[in-house]
Amino acid sequence: MVKKISLYSLVMLIIASIDSIRNLPAAALFGSALIFFFIVSAIVFLMPTSLVAAELAASYPEKGGVYHWVNSAFGEKWAMVAIWMQWINTMVWYPSILSFIAGTAAYVINPELAAHKGYLVGSIMIVFWSITFLNLFGINFSTRVNNICALIGTMIPLVLLMGLGAVWYFSGHKLEISMDRESLIPAFSSSTSWTSLVAIMASFLGMELAGVHVNDIKNPQKNFPRALLFSGFFLLASMLLGSLAIAFVIPVGEINLVSGVMQLFSDFFGVFGLKPLIPLMTVLIVVGSIGSIINWLISPAKGLLHAAEFGFLPPFFAKKNKWGVPTRILIAQAICVTSFCCVFLLVPSVNGFYWFLTALSTELYMIMYILMFLSALCLHYKHKNRPKVFKIPGKSVGMWTVCMMGILGCSATIGVSFLPPGNIDVGTSFQYVMMFVIANIVTISPVLLFFWYKKQKRMA
Repeated sequence: MVKKISLYSLVMLIIASIDSIRNLPAAALFGSALIFFFIVSAIVFLMPTSLVAAELAASYPEKGGVYHWVNSAFGEKWAMVAIWMQWINTMVWYPSILSFIAGTAAYVINPELAAHKGYLVGSIMIVFWSITFLNLFGINFSTRVNNICALIGTMIPLVLLMGLGAVWYFSGHKLEISMDRESLIPAFSSSTSWTSLVAIMASFLGMELAGVHVNDIKNPQKNFPRALLFSGFFLLASMLLGSLAIAFVIPVGEINLVSGVMQLFSDFFGVFGLKPLIPLMTVLIVVGSIGSIINWLISPAKGLLHAAEFGFLPPFFAKKNKWGVPTRILIAQAICVTSFCCVFLLVPSVNGFYWFLTALSTELYMIMYILMFLSALCLHYKHKNRPKVFKIPGKSVGMWTVCMMGILGCSATIGVSFLPPGNIDVGTSFQYVMMFVIANIVTISPVLLFFWYKKQKRMA
């Protein structure tokens, strides 16, 4: 009998999947305004996503994940669209988190390597294929590894980062951002202020991912909502305070999205005479970042496995090993990520590459979230009498309020993601928008091939 995932392990799985230090430099780029956008993002995205995912998981404990929720509401075609958006966005996202890992690891070897495209691409390949191999041994094995990575490589550096930021602030050191009332309210006429919404929303992506493991969770109807509640509070506090710590110390023009965290620790440790600790901190952050990929690697793959089992993909991709892992989908993922690394050659700077993939990944994910919110509204009326351990407060009014806030936040993020950031070199505005449009066509259009495949299969 397979051992069930405990509440503690589930909380650590969610935190390690989402609470990545690598998101902090992107948020810190926007200075004092990040406080406003973190609060807004929590209201229109983090809270609605957590509440809706908790109710859906508690209502449908026999089948977890976005594919089954959307399928129950709108049928298998829209379910395929939803799971494809969840899966393809991770293919775009992996190179950005992996480049962060490579850029951080460069501090042990040679910090200048963080800006070297050849080093970054090579490191991405090695790390991703290694983690793919690790996930072939099943969810219980990868969860144990994830718990260790989360505790050692995410919790410790985050707590230290927030602590050092507090010391810097209260000891009277010069702050690189202004904390007066005027600075805390962003200039809404500036596109740069709005693009910060993309970076911050990206910090909260993935709250629903644990839903695909609902059959592997101990007492899912109670533990899943609790895990989302505990992890949600920790995520908001750690991401906000961690981003502020970076913004306090490093001037905006000097923040590197790939190695910004190590810049911060280098500056801090230099001030406090602790520079010998830099290699140790580097190792911890790399370990934590690798742990954050583990759930992202297997969860969307399991969702795509459901689509394969429903006939949208050839039976070849429905193959599982003895641990229930969709091995061929994982290998296909690794090949796709290897191909996406070619984007490095098209973007003028490492920061530009990092931002482009972050914005594209976030925009694709938002489409899936809109489908999830619409499904929640539909299922609220479709299966009124279905027993639920957890319900969104306020009955129909509460459900509509939460879902409409979520849809508003997702729609705004999709629109803003097409705006080139003014403080990052992504080429001309026209080049950025054209690359973004083409990238959307390339990443979304394959779902039409899956519809065609299933139709041909039925006609055969």
